Amino acid sequence: MARKPKDVTELHGHRVITGPELRATFVDDETADNSGKLRRKILHGVVLFVLLGLIVAGIMGALAVINGQIKFPGSEDSQADSSACPATTFDYASPAKVKVNVFNATPRAGLARSAANEFKARKFEVGQVGNIETGYRGVAAIVSGAAGQAAAFTVQRNLPGSDYFQDGRQDATVDVILTGDYRGLAKPELVDQTPGTLSCPRESRRVADEEQLPVVPSQGAKG
Repeated sequence: MARKPKDVTELHGHRVITGPELRATFVDDETADNSGKLRRKILHGVVLFVLLGLIVAGIMGALAVINGQIKFPGSEDSQADSSACPATTFDYASPAKVKVNVFNATPRAGLARSAANEFKARKFEVGQVGNIETGYRGVAAIVSGAAGQAAAFTVQRNLPGSDYFQDGRQDATVDVILTGDYRGLAKPELVDQTPGTLSCPRESRRVADEEQLPVVPSQGAKG
């Protein structure tokens, strides 16, 4: 009786993997691995592109806000509300129509009286003369109500470098508060009498000063 041909695909009851099958298995594994790497690279590239786009958009938006091309609702209104500096153009008024109160906020004795005499020599009407306490630092603070803005403009032209502040008074009087950097009025022949606007401090200083008005009169001796 003839023996059956030996099945080379089996060995001791186990199936023997052939060379072609083995190569096919490795090819399938390598293909799957490469496909996974490709997907990861694509995802990584998309994430980087999105992040780069967000960074560029953020920079462009910030520059637009700084340059005023983008304005947030209410930002202009809040800035306008915090500012008390009038934009009106005033004519130089006759000093005889302007009443000033002169206060000394420095340790220098007699400074207010000396400045008041100078204002009188220029035909200004002088009211109170005395000492004062203030948190303001500069040459001088010129203070008036809305009714005294034109008069304050004339006074300020005689005090270059001074800053204007508005308070709630109803009359047209103007307070002159002399502070640490004050060195005297401008020479009469050098006073600019052309029309112009009031000079106010920077907005950041105005906001800080609004919490405590620059005019805090004391009951000290005459300055």
